[in-house]
Amino acid sequence: MLHALIMAGGGGTRFWPRSRKRRPKQFLALAGERTLLQQAFDRIEGSVDASGTWVITGEAYHDEVRRELPEIPASQIIGEPCGRDTAACIGLGAALIARQDPAATMLVLPADHMIEPAQEFRRAVYAAANVAEENPQALTTFGIPPTYPATGYGYIHRGTPAGQRQGIGVFRVQSFREKPKPDVAEQFVSSGEYFWNSGLFVWKAATILAALRERQPALAAAIDRVAAAWGTSRQAETFKRAYEALQKISIDYAVMEHAREVFVVQAPFCWDDVGSWLALERLHPQDAHGNTVLARHTGLDTNGCVIVGDAVHLITTAGVKDLIIVQDGDAVLIADRRSEGLVKQLVEQMKGTDLEKYL
Repeated sequence: MLHALIMAGGGGTRFWPRSRKRRPKQFLALAGERTLLQQAFDRIEGSVDASGTWVITGEAYHDEVRRELPEIPASQIIGEPCGRDTAACIGLGAALIARQDPAATMLVLPADHMIEPAQEFRRAVYAAANVAEENPQALTTFGIPPTYPATGYGYIHRGTPAGQRQGIGVFRVQSFREKPKPDVAEQFVSSGEYFWNSGLFVWKAATILAALRERQPALAAAIDRVAAAWGTSRQAETFKRAYEALQKISIDYAVMEHAREVFVVQAPFCWDDVGSWLALERLHPQDAHGNTVLARHTGLDTNGCVIVGDAVHLITTAGVKDLIIVQDGDAVLIADRRSEGLVKQLVEQMKGTDLEKYL
C-alpha cells in the first residue's frame, strides 16, 4: 500500500512578516484560497487515501493541521517536540508507517511546495511507486528539469537511463551536488545532465529505515525507541527526550548522498519550492510596470516590486524599483530584491531581543 508523509514543520522565516511563529509558511494561502498544506494534501488525492496519509509538524501546530485537514486520522498527525530537520522527520514517519504496514511504500513531500498540474504529479508518483516495487532496496527521488542556472537549489547528476514508467523517464543517479556557484550552475544546466533536487521521495519504509541504521545509527536508534514507545504511557516522555538529543541533519546529507542504489524520476510537472517572496512573481501575474501586487496599493513610478499587504492597510509607493514591500499586521518589511536572502538573517537578528514579539 502507498502511504504519504507530508512534512509540515518548517518555520518559513524567509516569508516574514507574513510567516510568523504562530502561523508559518505552510499555513499560508500564497496562491489560491487553500493553504500550501491543504494544497499538498489535495495533490495526492487519488494516489493515497486519507487513511494512509501522515503529517509531521511542530508540536505547536498540531491543532492547526487537524483543523485544516480533518480528513486525516488524528493519530496520524504528529507534533514534533522540536525541529530536527528532515532525516529525523522522515525516519519517524517511516517507523510509524512500518508499524502499521511493514511492506509499505511511502511518498515523502514537503508541505510548502507548489506543484501543478496535480494529475501529472500523480502520474509521476505512480511511476516512482512502480520503481520502488520493482527495486525494493532502492531510493527514488524526483528531478526537476532546470529552467535557469539556479544557485539556490541542489542538483542531481543523472546517470544511465533505467527505462520509462507511465511514459516518464527514469534514470539512475550518478551523484548529488550541493548548491553551486553561478559558473558551476551554468555548466550544470548547459550540460543537460542535471536536474534540480526537488526534495520529493518514494521508497519502501523498511528501506529508508535500513539506510538510516547504516548511515546514522544514533539517529535510527532514537527513532526506534520512539516507535517502540508509541501508543504507550511512555510515548510523550520518550519522544521528547529522544528527539531533543538528536543531531539536526537533512535526509540528503544523512542518506541520499551516500546511497548505493538511487533512481530519479524526471518530473513531468511544474515545481516551485516557494522559497522566498520573489516566488510570488512566478505564482501571480505582473502589472504593466513589472510589479507583483497582492495588496491595497497605489503608486507612481514604481517598477519591478513585490508588494504584499492586508486588505485594511493602504501601501503607497513613489519613485521606487526592485523592492520587496510586505506589510502584515504590526510589521513591515522593505528590502532590495537582490538582498532577499537577508530576510532569514533579519529574523535571526531579532531573536533574543525585545523585537522577538514580532516574530
